[in-house]
Amino acid sequence: MSDRKTSFVDDCIEQVDQAIRTMFGKPIGSGRNNPAQALEDTKLSATEKAESMCLMRVNHAGEVCAQALYQGQALTARRKHVREQMEQAATEENDHLVWCRQRVEDLGGHTSLLNPFWYSGSFVIGAITGLLGDKLSLGFLAETEDQVVKHLDRHLQRLPGSDKKSHAILHQMKVDETKHKATALHSGGAELPEPAKRLMTLLSRIMTTTAYRL
Repeated sequence: MSDRKTSFVDDCIEQVDQAIRTMFGKPIGSGRNNPAQALEDTKLSATEKAESMCLMRVNHAGEVCAQALYQGQALTARRKHVREQMEQAATEENDHLVWCRQRVEDLGGHTSLLNPFWYSGSFVIGAITGLLGDKLSLGFLAETEDQVVKHLDRHLQRLPGSDKKSHAILHQMKVDETKHKATALHSGGAELPEPAKRLMTLLSRIMTTTAYRL
């Protein structure tokens, strides 16, 4: 028996379900173990714990944005293999969501109160990018991942050295993001113009600064 072909309405319902899971529930990931799971807890001072919690909240918010971008791009992608690539990347981003949320909660904090705003804004950007064509959409994905990797490098330097669990999570995220960038470029992603890159950097700074506090 062949699979039933889904309609646009079906896709929209699936997107709503994914959004709710991303922001409020438990997103469905690839099933990989949390990189921090095998590590023992280390004693952190109150200042170190607060800094780690805020940084991991920022990373969780970033993954909410990434998830929304992928979902928006997948919804409007023109070629099937591009859509499937976006969906596969989104599944791996779900792993990051779960890991970051768990770490934030372990540190006694909460995820960003503005996650619905981050998700909705990023979803719209992703959907519009997808409508502009697969080459541009893939190029946008590659540039996003490039900026995320640089962001992770900065956070790996800022995290307290004794917070081995958060370090392990960010290291694995960096590996995944680097792979997503390479895949997008290999699939024909076009390099974005410099003004677009600068705008993406500005929006990223607004998100990271706000999520650090809220």
